[in-house]
Amino acid sequence: MSEIKVLIADDHRLFRLGLRQALEDAPGFTVAGEAENGEAAVRMAAERGPEVVLMDINMPLMDGVAATRRIMADTPACRVVILTMYRNDRYVFEAVKAGARGYLLKDIDERDLVEKIRAVHRGEVMINPAMATLLLDEFRRLSIAPEAERPPVERLTEGEMKVLRLVAKGMENREIARDLNLSQRTVTNRLSEIYQKLSVNNRTQAALEALRRGWASLDDAG
Repeated sequence: MSEIKVLIADDHRLFRLGLRQALEDAPGFTVAGEAENGEAAVRMAAERGPEVVLMDINMPLMDGVAATRRIMADTPACRVVILTMYRNDRYVFEAVKAGARGYLLKDIDERDLVEKIRAVHRGEVMINPAMATLLLDEFRRLSIAPEAERPPVERLTEGEMKVLRLVAKGMENREIARDLNLSQRTVTNRLSEIYQKLSVNNRTQAALEALRRGWASLDDAG
């Protein structure tokens, strides 16, 4: 089984070293590098092709949310996990909106962190339980926002809407293809059209937009 390549982005050297040691001690991981600021994280993600990035929020030159947004635009196959000390609900929401697939607190147990990285690599979304309620409250607020507050978008086709609703459930392209009896290429093409019509950059943003506009319910958001 191939190893999961992980990039560590944090401005505290000792914390980076501790993460590196934890990952190197666990089977199935390789550390692709360490970034001490957001700009370095973006550059190294493009150069070294990590599958998962562990991203701090508060870093010099570029914060973790902005770096996540850039990484998702440049290397959308990469999965970003925010690993931070901040419990602020706005940080959670902005990080997920930027495309992060996980939001975990730094007091997490090492073994639990390793398992959650594996889960994110498999395609799951990992949010610290203490943060999940705050995030769902924000989803709920956006999902009932008045129609007048939502900018108009180009109409989605029935096929695109089906794909979008399954994206909101947290399904990956191969799962959507199997569920709708489509090829993965067709799903990828429909997603590209959805992103363009909704003016978003990734599947997380598309799912949020579906919630805002009432096209998917909170029960759909996996």
